[in-house]
Order: sequence, then structure tokens, then C-alpha cells
Amino acid sequence: MSRGGGKGPSLKDKLDGNELDLSLCDLNEVPVRELAALPKATVLDLSCNNLISLPSDFCSLMHLVKLDLSKNRLQQLPLDFGRLVNLQHLDLLNNRLVTLPVSFAQLKNLKWLDLKDNPLDPVLAKVAGDCLDEKQCKQAAVKVLQHMKAIQSEQERQQQRKLQAEREMEKKREAEQRAKEAQERELRKREKAEEKERRRREYDAQKAAKQEMEKKTKKENVQTRKPASSSRPPQPPRHKRSWSRSVLRVLFFVLLCVLCTLAACKLTELQHQPLCVSVNTLYEDVLAALQNHKTLQNLLRQNSQQ
Repeated sequence: MSRGGGKGPSLKDKLDGNELDLSLCDLNEVPVRELAALPKATVLDLSCNNLISLPSDFCSLMHLVKLDLSKNRLQQLPLDFGRLVNLQHLDLLNNRLVTLPVSFAQLKNLKWLDLKDNPLDPVLAKVAGDCLDEKQCKQAAVKVLQHMKAIQSEQERQQQRKLQAEREMEKKREAEQRAKEAQERELRKREKAEEKERRRREYDAQKAAKQEMEKKTKKENVQTRKPASSSRPPQPPRHKRSWSRSVLRVLFFVLLCVLCTLAACKLTELQHQPLCVSVNTLYEDVLAALQNHKTLQNLLRQNSQQ
């Protein structure tokens, strides 16, 4: 076994029953692999070496029952040191330890502990007390375990409070996110309604403008047709036209009758009858009257006025 690494074929030669003495070997590191191959070595002495720290895999040596690490230069123990659950006797005399890992509280089988001559935290030093005899070392083991269990419980409570605070913060963030999403949905809904209302107003405005344009066009068309109709001569009332036509028909019928009577009195043998004599006389009077144009014009004017 070399001084620097603590490894060598002679490691088994140092095994005496269940005890393995590696003290005073000037070790800088622990030969964990070789020690793991010796599960019978439940008592391990690593005192009086140059160990500054223990490797993390040292805690895999769960078969250890008694461990002597006194008179080294250890500044701290591995965080999972509590994995050495079978450990009953632990000697840490004269190292450079200030605190112990919280997992130390898991060493439920620990019955003996020596922490003298370490620059311990004042609280831990007061709890550990002196280890000047067997009774004090046993009391140190009990008190330190209780102290570390209290620290572990407090850390667990702090961790629980931290987790609770994180969960509450997460819930708060989720609630804020939901509120934000709801606000965004409401905003989109309102914008959609406003857009719909704007489009409806535009549609109504376009429809009103179209109707106004149609009214204007219709009015212009009416105004355009009015002059043409006003240029025509005024038509007499319909009942007047009907009355004039009736008069003309009557006159035409009378005239026709007169002509027929006159023809009969002039061309037939009836001309010597008293009625025909009167008709012929009237005819001659009419011919004489026709010679006077003014009289005829007056007669026509009077007829038109009537």
C-alpha cells in the first residue's frame, strides 16, 4: 500500500478479524474501493493520517460499525454521511470540523461520539460537551443526534414552507395568467363587437346614402319630365270633352237629317209638298246668309263660346 493513495496488495494483510488498522499510514485519501471489497472489516481505524476530506463514495461502506478518524485534518464530512446507518462508534477527535452534515441525524445506532479538539460551532460544541470518559462520550452521541434531528426537522419545515410558498406563488401566477387570459378574451370579444357595430353603421350609412341617391335621382327625373308636359296646351277637362263630342254628334246628326230632307225636297216629287216648300225656303235663306262672312264668323264664334 502506497503512502499517497493508500492502495496496495497488503491491505488484506492488515485485516485482523473484523478490524482493519490503517492508522499512521500517511494517507491523503481513503482507499474506498479496496475497503468495499472487505465487508468483514466492520472496525476501521484511519487515525493519524493526512486526510483533509472523505470522498462521497466513502458513505457506501455501510458495513462499518466502528470508525476512528481522529487526528486528521478533516474540514467537513460528506453530506450523505448519514448513510452509515450501522455506525455505533465514531471518533472525530482533533480535526478541523466546524459543523456536521444534517444527514448525521440518520445515524440512529450511534452510541459513542468524540468531537473534542475541533473548532466547532459554539452551539454544537455546547451540545456535544466533553468526552473525557465513556459516559460523556455516550451522552455526546445522544445529545448530538438529538440536536441534528432538530436541525433536520427545522430544515424540513423550512423546505416545506419553501415548497408551500412556491406552490402558492405558482397558484398565484396561474391565477394571474388565467385572469390575464380572461381579460384578453374579454378585450377580443369587445373589439369584435365594436368591429361588428362599426360595420353595421357603415352598412346603414351606405344604405341610407343609396336611398337618398335614389330619391334624388327620382326627383330629378320628375323635374325633367315636368317641362315637357307643361309645354303641351292645356287639355280641357274630360267631362268638357265628352260634352263637346256629344254636341258635335247631335249637330252632325241634325245636319245629316237636314241634308237628307233637303235632298228629298229638291230631287224628288215631294218638293211641292208644304214641308218641302218650307225646307226649300229655309235653304235659300241659309245660302243668302252664307254670303255674309262676318255673320258666319259671328255665328261660329258664338258656337265656340257656348
